[in-house]
Amino acid sequence: MGMISEFKTFAMRGNVMDMAVGIIIGGAFGKIISSLVGDVIMPPIGKLMGNVDFSNLFINLGDGSFDSLASAKAAGAATVNYGVFINTVLDFVIVAFAIFMLIKAMNSAKKKEEAKPVAPPEPPAQELLLSEIRDLLKSKA
Repeated sequence: MGMISEFKTFAMRGNVMDMAVGIIIGGAFGKIISSLVGDVIMPPIGKLMGNVDFSNLFINLGDGSFDSLASAKAAGAATVNYGVFINTVLDFVIVAFAIFMLIKAMNSAKKKEEAKPVAPPEPPAQELLLSEIRDLLKSKA
């Protein structure tokens, strides 16, 4: 029973839970970026380059000729899928840039927060009373 409670303590620590949430959000963010690249960015680039579908670019390493990557895969042909690789590289670059911008924004917000002047703490009540007594004694002398 000790190992289960140790694991529960470990798993429920704040940094482990934060990491789990980050991984889940990161996975969802990755899907959004993949869709952005595959469905929004690459079609116009392909159109500008003469109706090229990057996800369908491949080199056939075997015999035969195939019209699409799907037909080559269905036939079991060995292929180098460089178009899919280009999409994946673009995914990475966009995710890395988005994370860079997020961290940059967080750092600048943190610097602004640190730059705010902090009011000095008020002295304890005893010290205030003693100061008042001292000032009264000075004024009577």
